[in-house]
Amino acid sequence: MSTDLAHLELVALSKRYGPGTPAVDAIDLQVRAGSYCCLLGPSGCGKTTTLRMIAGHEVATEGDILLGARNITDLDATQRGTAMMFQSYALFPHLNALDNVAFGLKMRGVDAATRRARAAELLDLVAMGAYAQRKPGELSGGQQQRVALARALITNPKVLLLDEPLSALDPFLRVKMRAELKRWQKDLGFSFVHVTHSQEEAMALADQVVVMNAGRIEQQGTPHQIFNAPRTEFVARFMGGHNVLPAGSAKVAVRSDRTLLTRGAASAGEGLAATVQNVEYQGTYVLVTLASNAGEVAAMLPEGAFDVAPWAPGEAATVSWLPAHAHALQA
Repeated sequence: MSTDLAHLELVALSKRYGPGTPAVDAIDLQVRAGSYCCLLGPSGCGKTTTLRMIAGHEVATEGDILLGARNITDLDATQRGTAMMFQSYALFPHLNALDNVAFGLKMRGVDAATRRARAAELLDLVAMGAYAQRKPGELSGGQQQRVALARALITNPKVLLLDEPLSALDPFLRVKMRAELKRWQKDLGFSFVHVTHSQEEAMALADQVVVMNAGRIEQQGTPHQIFNAPRTEFVARFMGGHNVLPAGSAKVAVRSDRTLLTRGAASAGEGLAATVQNVEYQGTYVLVTLASNAGEVAAMLPEGAFDVAPWAPGEAATVSWLPAHAHALQA
């Protein structure tokens, strides 16, 4: 695959579809060559529009897209050095897997023998060589995804762009395929930029997580940094696994597995008074959800600790946390 690794950089990149709030609002982003980057956020946050601008399927309103030493902002999609794997896979139903993969080289005028030989190599890479003569309708969702990946790789891109590539798969296959995506990215060596709304998916795959909100980048960093040190209340709530709690004039994020419960109503200054609303068994832990004046609070209790002293809906509780486990949030 590509040995010419290229750094991707977005500089004050914006997209407006008309008057009002921009879909993407002057974002700056650097994706290190050879890394796995996930653009993460809720629907409408601008992540897919950003991906489509990198791919050349949307025209940037302002700003620049740099790939290596080249400014690719105004280049045609086929000239950028990027390849895109679509959410729907977009395979041609009348072509078999081999010809679907070879199509990109056919459009570039590569002779039939050469392009089919290269397509066969890539089908072998994604463990689909035995299915080369099957059409998309004869393949499972996971098999179609592998063919779509091979088709994206045939143009030897410097950056592979993936738009919600796992969303159409069942949960078991989704976990299996994300492990394979990570392995392929490491083996191929170039950058993957992957759009997802799944926090779990981003945490499992990414070297770099970019959390987007309302067209802007809310926070970026490693999965460990994002989860353990959310910068804002939005990030803490969107990533999940945290409670946003009052601490004087500010708010703090406390991980649910570090949130402490004691029985009975809180005394003044000793914690947050709450009432148990729901108890859910999750296998290795029990999730206790409580109502408080600060909103909903969740505590993840180890299974063994819960079994010794179970909680039930309606019980009064005091929610507390160690100061070392509270992460201050920006306003």
